[in-house]
Order: sequence, then C-alpha cells, then structure tokens
Amino acid sequence: MKHKLFTTLAIVALLLHATSMAAKDYSMTLFGIKSDGTTLNTRSIQKAIDHISAQGGGRLVFTVGRYLTGSIHLKDNVTLHLGEGAVIVGSVNPYDYDLVDNAWYALIIAKKQNNIAITGKGVIDGRGRELGNNFLDQACNGIINDPLKLGRVANRPKLIYFRECKNVQVKGIRLQNPAFWTQTYDQCENLLIDGISVHSRAYWNNDGIDIVDCNGALIQNCYVDATDDAICLKSHDANSLCQNITVRHNKMCSSASGIKFGTASVGGFKNIRIIDNFVFDTYRSAITLQAVDGGEIENIVVDSLTSINTGNPIYLVVGQRRADAHQLIEIDKELNRIRRSKLANVRISNVYAEVPATKPDAGYDYEGPIEDLPRNTSPSSIIGLKDNPVQNVTIENVEIVYPGGGDPTYAKVGLDELDKVPEMPKAYPEFSQHKELPAWGFYVRHANNINFRNIKLTARKADYRPAIVYDDVQGGSLQKIKVNEPKYGKKPTIYTNNCSSIKR
Repeated sequence: MKHKLFTTLAIVALLLHATSMAAKDYSMTLFGIKSDGTTLNTRSIQKAIDHISAQGGGRLVFTVGRYLTGSIHLKDNVTLHLGEGAVIVGSVNPYDYDLVDNAWYALIIAKKQNNIAITGKGVIDGRGRELGNNFLDQACNGIINDPLKLGRVANRPKLIYFRECKNVQVKGIRLQNPAFWTQTYDQCENLLIDGISVHSRAYWNNDGIDIVDCNGALIQNCYVDATDDAICLKSHDANSLCQNITVRHNKMCSSASGIKFGTASVGGFKNIRIIDNFVFDTYRSAITLQAVDGGEIENIVVDSLTSINTGNPIYLVVGQRRADAHQLIEIDKELNRIRRSKLANVRISNVYAEVPATKPDAGYDYEGPIEDLPRNTSPSSIIGLKDNPVQNVTIENVEIVYPGGGDPTYAKVGLDELDKVPEMPKAYPEFSQHKELPAWGFYVRHANNINFRNIKLTARKADYRPAIVYDDVQGGSLQKIKVNEPKYGKKPTIYTNNCSSIKR
C-alpha cells in the first residue's frame, strides 16, 4: 500500500513539474485585463484562458493590482499565476456566478480539464460576507430558491470548484473570504495542494479544503482557518472513493473539526495517511472518521498529531443515515439490501492533545453551536453499532490532558446503566451527539480488536467518571495505560462491560 501511494505522489510531482517547466508566460495586459478593482474582467480573463489553452498552454500572469471578476473556467494546460500583490476579487453580484452541473456556484471552475494550476504569492478574495448576504437578499425576495430556509442560502459561491480534473496544482496562494466552502476538488486525480493559506471566516459553513472522491492527492504545508471543517475528505458517489491521499505538515483551526472524513461518506475512504499536523482553537474534533452513509473507511494511518485547545481529540463512529436507492446493492432480481457502513483497520499514534473546560472557539465571528447542554466534557470515542462494530483499531503513544471536573448532576450515566447512552445511527455525526458519556478519557462501544498501547490520560480536576469505559468490545488489548487524576471516591480507572478477550 505504501509503495503504491508514494508512487502515485511521485507521478503527481513529476507531471506538475513538467507542466510548469514547459509553460509560456502571458501577461494579463495582453488581453486588456484591468487591475483597477472596479472593471469587471470576467470576459477578458476567460478570453485569455481560452487563447492560452488553444495555443498549447502556459501561464496567465497577474502582477500587482486588483482584478474584479465573476466565474471563470480554467482550461487544459493553463496556470493562473498570481504575483505578489496581485488580488483576484470576486464580484458581489450573485448573477456573475455560473452554476456547474446545476449543483455548485464557484469563482474559478474547471471540469474534465488536465494539467491546470493556480500558483504564486497572490490572493483570491471572494468578499463572501457581502456576497453571501446578497444571495440571502435574493432568496428573501423569492428570486433564488433556498430550501434550507435557515437564514443562510444553502448554495453560495465557492472560490474554487474542480471536478474530474487530472494533474492539478494549487500552490503558494492565499484564499480568503469565500461565501461558502473555500475549495472543492471532486473526483480529481493527481492533486497537489502545497503551501497555501486559507482564511475562511466570512460566512457560515465555510470549509477550508474539501477533497471529494479523489484518487492520488497530497495536501501539505498549508495553514487553514475556517468556520467549518478545516480539511474535510468526503465521498458523494457510491461508485467512487477518496483514496491514496496524504495530508501532512498542516496547521489549522476551526469552528467545527480539524481533519474530518465525512459526513458525506457514501463511497468511502482507503489508503490515507494523516502525518504531522497541528490543530488548535477548534470547536469539535481534531481528527474524526465517520462512516455513516454506507461507505467504507479502511487502511487509515494518523501519526504525529498535536491538538491544543480542541473540544475533542479523537472520534471514530459508524452510523447508518441513508437508505436511498443509490445505496442499494442488488443481491438477486428479487432482493436488495442496504449498503452497510464500515470502519476498519485504523492506526492512530504519537498524539498529544489538550482539551479545555471552556468553549475552544469562543470569540470567533461564527462560533460552533452551543448544543446538547448541560453536558460534561466528552471523551475521545470509538463507537460502532450493535450489529456493525468498528474493527481493528490501534491507538498507541497517546497523551491527552483533560479538564476533569465532571458534574454528576448534569445527566449522569452510571456504570450499571450503560444502555442509557443512545445508539443514534441516523443522527448527524459529531462527538457530542451521544450527550453524556460515562468516561472522561476514552469511551469505546461496539468494537472488535481494539488495541491501546502506551496511553497517558490526565485529568486536571477530579471527575466522577472512570478514565476508560469499554462496552461490548471483543478482542484487543489495554497495555501500558497510565492515568493521573485527583481522587474521587471509589471508582475503577478502567471499566469493562460485556467484553471478552481483552489482553491487559
């Protein structure tokens, strides 16, 4: 698996290097593109892209200035190169944006294009707060349909939307103020995102980086600050996978989760490495793997993760939210069954995390919701379903510092009443969905072959709950577990219920 992944990434690097070496530069002035920040350049920029692609490819180079535009479509063998001081500025008129496949609006669009790139030290600014409010205004006037009716239009323009493209590079630039998810790469192959900074706090639900059903991707050396998930891998297609992907050397904060697989998990995720990442000031989970829509999550490695002031370090969950037609697998002409979610073969190692007692994203313009309260601090969790357990997970060399101080008057679940923790297979998956949990460090339920090695858990204040609770866990080990906490009466440090073959 590792050889295959590294080979894929090497091919990505070679192809992108070859493309950049062969590129011819075209100045934006050649096409009458204006840098005054007020001239709408959409048609001029598109003409430049079309011309360069027709000539065999090259770089469209933007120098210092502000370039106002609506939707533009990137074409084969074209690079948008933004020099230092160059800013592509999105229009705030909703009708300057194109709808792709009747699904997504975006500022920079590419579909089924090869050898495309956005590079440089410049900026792409979506002016998302004003643009988002203009979309909302049109929805309130009944011009734009808003099915959610939540005071924010469900589909607002992204900065980048690339679909079914090959050999894609986004490098060095700053992406800021989108009206919606910052950038989405959907069913792309050989994708490199390197050294970009993302500042995505202009509106609600603004993901930082979304990788959807891509094959062969490297996301590295990026800084992401987002009002929704910072780096999110998704699977929208039952016949596709997110696979052969590395996410490494990134720093991120979020009003949701740091690194997340899901919640869209229809096809699945395989052969993915999450290496040496730093998550801070993040409302939800530092790393969360969510198999909840019939897809499979397999062969995942998470190593060298640091999480500071984050609401939850680790959350692995199996659910079964969907039962629509595209998830039915034909057994014979007479019988169908629902495709089952699967979460298996995960290794998480070398983690250091600190969980606060207070809200970690307090003060952000768009904070995560205050929900499921009163509720004590949630532990890291591995939660399967009774008839569909999580399988083959190793957690090793992990240190987590919790605030402790759990209050049993909130919604105490005693060790003799573990069945009070709701299953919730159809719920929107977040670590807080189960409300009060009976452990303060790790909670594991409905799982097979779970191995904990060299785990250190610290509670700053006494907590009424045990550090670790295993409920319906079959097989695995609990070895070299160290727990530090002030005394709280008589209680077990590790509690197991309905478990078997746990080596200790």
